[in-house]
Amino acid sequence: MARTAASDDDDDGPPTYTMARGNRRDPRLKDLGISCMLNTEVAALLAVIRRRPDPYSYLPPAVAAAEEAVFAGLIQSLKNLRALLFQPRHGAWRCSDPSMYLTPFLDVVQSEEVPPAATGVALSSVLKILRIDVFDECSPGARDAIQAILTAVTNCRIERIADSGAEEAVLLRVLQVLAALLRARAAPLLADSAVCTAVNTCFQVVQHAASSRGSELLQRTARHCMHEILQAVFSRLPDIRDDAADDDAAVTSGAGFGSRCMVDVFNFLCSLLLNATDMVMTPEGHGAFTSEEDVQLFALVLLNSAVELGGEAIGKHPKLLRLIQDDLFYHLIHFATECSPLVLSMICSTVLNLYNFLRRFLKLQLEAFFMFVILRVGSGASGLQLQEVAIEGLISFCRQPTFVIEMYVNYDCDPLLRNVYEEVGKLLCKAAYPLSNPMTTVQLQAFEGLVNMITTIADNVEVEKAPDQAAYNVEISEYRLFWLERWETGEDHGHETWVDFVRKRKLKKKKVAIAANHYNRDEKKGVEFLKLCYLVPTPPEPKSMAYFLRYSPGLDKVKIGEYLGDPDEFNLQVLKEFTETFDFTGSILDTALRTYLETFRLPGESQKIQRVLEHFSERFFDQQTAGVFATKDAAFILCYSVIMLNTDLHNPQVKKKMSEDDFIRNNRAINSGKDLPREYLSELFHSIASNAITMFSQSVTSIEMTTSRWGDLVNRSRSIEPFTPCDFKHKLSREVFIAVSGPAVSTLAAIFDYTDDEETLNQCVEGLISVARIARYGLDDVLDELLCCLCKFTTLLNPYSTTEETLFTFSNELKPRMSTLALFTIANRFGESVRGAWKNIVDCLLKLKRLKLLPQSVIEADGSVSSNSDRLSHRPKSELGVIFPSSHRGAGTSRHVSGMIGRFSQFLSLDNTTESLLSVGSEFENNLKIIQQCRIGSIFTDSGKLPDESLQNLGRALIFAAGGKGQKFSTPIEEEETVGFCWDLILLVSSANLHRFSSLWPHMHDCFMAVSQLPLFSPCPFAEKAIVALFKIAVKLLPGQPNPDRVAEELVCKSINLMWKLDKEILDTCCEGISECIVKLIMDHAGSVQTPIGWKTLLHLLSVTGRHPETFDQSVAALIKLMSDGAHINRFNYAACIEAAFGFAALKISPLEISTKILELMADSVKWLIQWNKSGYSDPGSTNSSNSSSWAEDASRMGNLATSMFIKLAEALRKTSLVRREEIRNQAVADLSRGFAIAAAGDLDLGPAGCLACFNLVIFAMVDDLHEKTLEYSRREGAERETRSMEGTLAAATQLLADVFVLFLGTLAQGPGFRTFWLGVLRRMDTCIKSDLAAGGGLGVMQELVPRMLKRMIVEMKDKEVLVQRDGDELWEITHIQIQWIAPAVKEELFPE
Repeated sequence: MARTAASDDDDDGPPTYTMARGNRRDPRLKDLGISCMLNTEVAALLAVIRRRPDPYSYLPPAVAAAEEAVFAGLIQSLKNLRALLFQPRHGAWRCSDPSMYLTPFLDVVQSEEVPPAATGVALSSVLKILRIDVFDECSPGARDAIQAILTAVTNCRIERIADSGAEEAVLLRVLQVLAALLRARAAPLLADSAVCTAVNTCFQVVQHAASSRGSELLQRTARHCMHEILQAVFSRLPDIRDDAADDDAAVTSGAGFGSRCMVDVFNFLCSLLLNATDMVMTPEGHGAFTSEEDVQLFALVLLNSAVELGGEAIGKHPKLLRLIQDDLFYHLIHFATECSPLVLSMICSTVLNLYNFLRRFLKLQLEAFFMFVILRVGSGASGLQLQEVAIEGLISFCRQPTFVIEMYVNYDCDPLLRNVYEEVGKLLCKAAYPLSNPMTTVQLQAFEGLVNMITTIADNVEVEKAPDQAAYNVEISEYRLFWLERWETGEDHGHETWVDFVRKRKLKKKKVAIAANHYNRDEKKGVEFLKLCYLVPTPPEPKSMAYFLRYSPGLDKVKIGEYLGDPDEFNLQVLKEFTETFDFTGSILDTALRTYLETFRLPGESQKIQRVLEHFSERFFDQQTAGVFATKDAAFILCYSVIMLNTDLHNPQVKKKMSEDDFIRNNRAINSGKDLPREYLSELFHSIASNAITMFSQSVTSIEMTTSRWGDLVNRSRSIEPFTPCDFKHKLSREVFIAVSGPAVSTLAAIFDYTDDEETLNQCVEGLISVARIARYGLDDVLDELLCCLCKFTTLLNPYSTTEETLFTFSNELKPRMSTLALFTIANRFGESVRGAWKNIVDCLLKLKRLKLLPQSVIEADGSVSSNSDRLSHRPKSELGVIFPSSHRGAGTSRHVSGMIGRFSQFLSLDNTTESLLSVGSEFENNLKIIQQCRIGSIFTDSGKLPDESLQNLGRALIFAAGGKGQKFSTPIEEEETVGFCWDLILLVSSANLHRFSSLWPHMHDCFMAVSQLPLFSPCPFAEKAIVALFKIAVKLLPGQPNPDRVAEELVCKSINLMWKLDKEILDTCCEGISECIVKLIMDHAGSVQTPIGWKTLLHLLSVTGRHPETFDQSVAALIKLMSDGAHINRFNYAACIEAAFGFAALKISPLEISTKILELMADSVKWLIQWNKSGYSDPGSTNSSNSSSWAEDASRMGNLATSMFIKLAEALRKTSLVRREEIRNQAVADLSRGFAIAAAGDLDLGPAGCLACFNLVIFAMVDDLHEKTLEYSRREGAERETRSMEGTLAAATQLLADVFVLFLGTLAQGPGFRTFWLGVLRRMDTCIKSDLAAGGGLGVMQELVPRMLKRMIVEMKDKEVLVQRDGDELWEITHIQIQWIAPAVKEELFPE
């Protein structure tokens, strides 16, 4: 409220107060409250002082009066303060000098005469003033006031209080005031020394409370106050700049405390941790803590709090940072292996905070902590309890978002450092590996950390588009001294990125380890390997070899020592470079020597030792800072003397040991004629005596972090490449996983195998899925190994289990179902990276089918759905019945995948209730739902997204499974069903990959060939199912393509031909399916068939499968349509078409009108030959083909393609003339005659050779065959009718011979073999006329026909002057003689005398 402005003269009543608008309080009311508070405190303090009994009755009057005067002064100052409290002031309390109202209270606090109760009340009053911020840093005199409060509190005479209870009450108030003082707004005005005094005072209270057996409350309060003070001090650190000039200015100007006091406080806490043993309470009452653990925890809590509050700002203050680098980390590592679990846990928490805030400055320190603490304790070397704490601490590190990648980049990829990340991963795998069931706490913790690490990698490895496999390759093409290479941001690196730089460093580091292994066995081979990998130049230079010997892990120290001690000039240069890799700045001699000799085994030969020590002493002399040595020789002599002292003191064979005086006496006057300082030599002697230099041990099994080793680490940390904070990159993330992939997958698989706990199984599957998410990026072998493990866990491939046992296990146990779901989920999501594991996946799928764990809707080929599956699912199904998802997404992002797999057991729960898996529905329904979740169909329908190699492996697995490799069938029916199922899947895969059929199918065809060569291969079910599936593929492949793929067509036809040749009976058993596909292709898509082998295969199998009554009609209709249309007949398919036509025309079941139609079409086809011959074969099939048929080879031999095709036609008609049905025979002869007539009329140039071939291959053969048939029937009893029928056909054939002879006489006569040909004609005429006689007299058809035909032919020959009577004409003489024997009746007419 505020007073209203009104005149004092108004008589309207007392003045009123009104509330100010808003929530802001009127400052006058706040000042009034402060006044009231101070008044109350003054009154309370006066009351306590006055209540005291008469304390001076035993004193002399004068002394008593003086003491009373002091009390009177205290009381008077309090009264004076009270008199001022409510007087009007020229401002608020905040603007007043705090000394005005603080001094009376502080006087009471420092007084030795006031009772303890008064001291407590005075402290309570000061505490109130501080807490309500009566003054702040801007108040006049605030600096003096805040300093006065601290002085008064620190000068409070606690020891005068005899009563322990009163003493404890005062101490509690002192602690509260100190805490409030450092948290007050004016606290920054305190000087550095004042802050240190406050901390020291608080710690004294802590000691006092512990040593005087104070109450638990006081002890806890003292420690809590200490914590609060540190929090108040270090919370200011981010706002303070650390600079020497600023510090000096702060001291002179009194600007307040800065980082100097924090350095002192931090140093005090480090010393507290170091001297923990001295702080423990002794039986005599000395000490402040009950146990060493208590001291360590107290110090660690305060240190951790300081780090948490200081945060990254500590890195801006070199002195504070140096304390952490040099002192704190050494103490943490030293105590971590010898402490209690609680202390180790606190140490791990502290280091974790240091990692988060200051890792850029703590590279070597963090490496040492992991190698000497986490890895050693985590392996169980310090007991099970500490191991559990170490693993838990390691898990905390693994939970940090970038810990994994930063460890890998900064340590595993640094050639100078250890493989920290790889060792951490191996530790987690080893600790998590199950050796018993149930798993121990340590195993579960390590398992959690392993899964967390793998999941982190998987979450960060995802990219929109995976690079090609070649993009992951790293090559080293030139030598560079990579040991000291650094990535400088501002430099020009060409095309090399930071990721490339890091990956190359890691590769070089790996090759160095391999080279070290070679070098240990053979030095020359090791050096050659270094040259081959561009790790050293050719020829090697001293510096590169020196770095190899200095930093290569696993190198034999004996070999290093021998190499460095060799007198060869190159080896001496290497020794010099090797020694210059050490930094001995600030080190004493024995520490430097220990560091030097730890890297190799000193040779035993004295000359070699001398050479090594000469180089060491020279380096040490150049880097000495104390100036102890005047010359290099002095350093060398002392080094040699130290080596001798070490041997003398620590060799058990030396009985009389060297004393300190002996050692000092032996080194007199070695420093340019002067003695070295005795203290220096004495210190050296005692150091060697207490700790031997282990220079002759090849390797130390357990290296401890000694003071000298830590000093070397600190020196190296000054010059080493700083820690690089970084985030995950795709290629690096992949390589991070590669480093631990083998142990990680083995451990996860073993845990999944051993454990039965559902929660653990869920986490294990999540880890395995994460492995798959990483392995999809080019780690095919890892993914295959993972899938093989999952196949094993499904129990489906257990060869020792019966069907009933496998079925029971799958239906009643969680693990097999989880494995099955995980297996097919990975195959769906990451199938593009699966290679050899497709075989195992296919085997599991076939086992599910054989066990009838696949629902009926999955295995029925006709797509029918049972009533159960209707109720369970409404998803579409493929031809083979595999359930397809309603919507399928590609290999999704990590978020989608991890979300899908997140709680894997939820996929196995069948509803949202808490009922178990077995209590919902029948066993069949439960299994069906699990199979539906597997989304098996997507593996095959989406196989078009698979890369070629993965797809080929999938196809190979399916083909070999169909061929029976690795399969055992109990019944033939089971074998047939399995083979059919495999071929249905092959059909599905092929249909999904029609766009790349040409690249896929050669591999598939090779697999067909390989399967057919298997020892126990059975072609019966394989070929039968295969040929049907292959024709279905052909139906899908050929139609509807704007640019038909001739290669694909040839490939599928080759496979079809292979299959029916494996078992020709399949053409009968599968005739309907084959015929249906062929008819569809010919009727609807004949234009898509482009290759000769394609037409040959289709037409041949059409004629073969069309022999059956059930397929004849549709087959012959397709052929007639093809030949009638003629649009798709060309020179490449003509022969095959004629062959198929012959097959149908000669078929017994073929109706007469059908056969007649076909024969007519065959004869009419001569017109196509004429047309092609005139146009130069510019038909649709005139392009070149890689395949050449047999008839094309005949054409090449004869020189005329048209002649070859015509002969094929004539041969087909000739063969038709031999069938049993007379009408067909006669029709064939007639159509053959018509064909010759069309050829002659159309000027089809057969040529002499072609005409002779027509007679030899067709006409002569037809006459000969018919003659033989006639004779055969004539010899049968009761075959007169057949004989006359066959004789009629023979007569027609003989007539055909004469007709064709007359038609082509001119062409025939031009041939060189006409005489022989003419003898053949006469011989057949003779045979025919005699066959008429042999037939029993019959009708005598040939007796009448042959002379007439001879007469006709000879007359034609005479007319064309082919047969001319002249002297010596052999043709005339032969003809004359033959006519006498064949037809003497026409001799006179044809050859008159």
